[in-house]
Amino acid sequence: METPQNETFRDSIGTVTKEGKRAWVFPKKPNGKFYKYRKYVSYVLLTFLLVSPFIKVNGNQFLMFNVLERRFNIFGFPFWPQDFYLFVISMLIGVIFIALFTVAFGRIFCGWICPQTIFMEMVFRRIEYWIEGDRGKQMRLAKQPWNAEKIRKKGLKLFIFLGISFLIANVFLAYLIGSDKLINYIKAGPSEHLSTLVSLIIFTAVFYFVFAWFREQVCIIACPYGRLQGVLLDTKSIVVAYDHKRGEAENGRKKFKKNEDRKSLGFGDCIDCKQCVHVCPTGIDIRNGTQLECVNCTACIDECDHIMESINLPKGLIRYASEEEIEKKASFKLTARMKGYAAVLVILIGLLTGMLFLRNDIEANVLRLPGQLYEHKDNNMISNVFTYKLVNKTTKDFNNVTLKLMSHKGSLKIVATSDTLFVPSQGLAKGTLFVEINNNALSGDRNKIEISVYKGNDLIETTTANFLGPRSFK
Repeated sequence: METPQNETFRDSIGTVTKEGKRAWVFPKKPNGKFYKYRKYVSYVLLTFLLVSPFIKVNGNQFLMFNVLERRFNIFGFPFWPQDFYLFVISMLIGVIFIALFTVAFGRIFCGWICPQTIFMEMVFRRIEYWIEGDRGKQMRLAKQPWNAEKIRKKGLKLFIFLGISFLIANVFLAYLIGSDKLINYIKAGPSEHLSTLVSLIIFTAVFYFVFAWFREQVCIIACPYGRLQGVLLDTKSIVVAYDHKRGEAENGRKKFKKNEDRKSLGFGDCIDCKQCVHVCPTGIDIRNGTQLECVNCTACIDECDHIMESINLPKGLIRYASEEEIEKKASFKLTARMKGYAAVLVILIGLLTGMLFLRNDIEANVLRLPGQLYEHKDNNMISNVFTYKLVNKTTKDFNNVTLKLMSHKGSLKIVATSDTLFVPSQGLAKGTLFVEINNNALSGDRNKIEISVYKGNDLIETTTANFLGPRSFK
């Protein structure tokens, strides 16, 4: 039976002492099959994160999230404020996908894909191992007084961490303002763009703070995704789990003794070496079960497999498994909740795909000028004044653009020096136009008219507007 002392993980986190102070985590350097796979995945994702702002697809930045100008590019598709509904659907797809993955495979996103984990474990932590050594050396270095060795190692780490943080800040800024603008700012020099330099310094300080000090606290305290585990996980979810049936047996754990028959004595396969605890980047004991802090990084799996192999016991004491698999030997099956998430995901992806294919290259908005009533003209003609705005969502200039009244017989006149319009690439054209319609063709004081946008003889967009006329007393 577990003692109350072993139950403290249920109401406290492993990185805080009883006095409420930060308990610094010195994880052992991981090594093994899963860690090797994670490195390969990390190399691909790091390359993707670093080069995505500088890749162009049809002249559009591959990924851009320009909040200030309300312009977003996702996989080369530009999204304008008029396309906000498409952006929302894209974000919903991302949320549903992560929720589905969590229901099925736990917090695997955090351990394998999350940028915080990738940069922390595969960049900053590996540099730390290179400079300060493994777990034991880091702990001794932290305790020793500030001598030449400690100053040299801590100073070198500080310098490298700041350099990498500055690089990440530049890439982050490229996502926000666009890589072309960032490169132009760099060429012009920091004195020409002091506000951008200040932003870079702030971003660099934030990234340095996160990766040099805050570290695993981001996953435990700041990230809301960890809290979702309690809602999304169930006994059928596959997570990094300790096989307590095998590890504890009847009489619990016991230190390893050579040539001892553990099974006949009723002891489990866990030899209580605590290597799974020492290697954990969030400082938890996975043997206590699934916990808030666990990010499914698989470091404990690799370490436990190595120990089991060294004492000639089967691997897999800690492995990817569901609670039902451990308790009942049940195989993985799609639950009703998983099927529901999958169905919603397929519907949203289909909806987004259809909307992307149906989206026009030019977005047209025609609105009646506020505060203006209709005007009587000769030959029983009624005139309304409108404002128009044409947004070009492509990287090509549109010449010879015309507007035509399609729903009623009448005339449409643009207040411009030319009858045709020019809409620049990723820009807009706006102005004023007059629409005149014979009063006999109107059906009351409010009429919906249809206006089409042509490029030469090609129809590229259609929009509607409200046309005011005299009130009918028929």
